[in-house]
Amino acid sequence: MTNIITDTTQIIAFIGIMAFIVSVITEAVKRWEWFDKKVPTALTVIILSLVLCPVCMLGLLSYYNMPIEWFTVFASFIAAFIVALVAMDGWERVSELAERLIRK
Repeated sequence: MTNIITDTTQIIAFIGIMAFIVSVITEAVKRWEWFDKKVPTALTVIILSLVLCPVCMLGLLSYYNMPIEWFTVFASFIAAFIVALVAMDGWERVSELAERLIRK
């Protein structure tokens, strides 16, 4: 049971950190007027998430000397869409879902 809690915590931390990084980079890129006029913000967030999540996951696996399996790469792409959702809609949607799911 302890491994499940630890793994879940690490997954949530990874998604949160990646959403923060994607949000910061997106805000920096939106300052470029020529880029902001040509590319929608949502597309920028999705592309950044799809690029950064697998790269960071592979970096973490390399850092911890763990083997790179196909399912970890696949999971990083799934996490990228979750990261994009959090980065696009901000933390408001996540807190709204948490309020609806967690009963007081």
